[in-house]
Amino acid sequence: MSRDLRHDAEAGASSLDDEADRAELRDRYYGLLQELRVVVTGVQVLLAFLLTVPFAQRFAELNESEQGWFGAALVCATCSVIAFVTPTAMHRFGKRTARGERLALSIVMTRVGLFFLGLAMLLSFAVVVDFLYHGIVPALLVASVSVVMVGAWVVLPFATRLLDRD
Repeated sequence: MSRDLRHDAEAGASSLDDEADRAELRDRYYGLLQELRVVVTGVQVLLAFLLTVPFAQRFAELNESEQGWFGAALVCATCSVIAFVTPTAMHRFGKRTARGERLALSIVMTRVGLFFLGLAMLLSFAVVVDFLYHGIVPALLVASVSVVMVGAWVVLPFATRLLDRD
């Protein structure tokens, strides 16, 4: 472990060596899998809910656009589950010696999963508020939640990353 890169928590997975940095890659990968264990449960609950909603009595009262948003939310939630489970599949079925590659792909798939989860949440929220309210209220509520989500999931992490560099 002579390179300073190995001690840098911000070093990208692809910059680490599969053999020389084996422990670091393993720690990062297992840490990511632990995070995903928490997230996947919530996403699966959302997907299960979305799968049962069409069987509810009032689902037929949704207009065409609301049904379209619902369908898009269902697809996004399903894609989110797929993306979040991919790191586990990579861990179980991927090439065991390609640690850096597995970690890098898993990080990308986690980001993809967050993107689809965010869309699924916003679309589901849009269906509900459009069903409950009329006029500009649904658009304002969805826009507000979108701003909060982008702030918490994008702006805040990047801001803390920038503050850590100082």
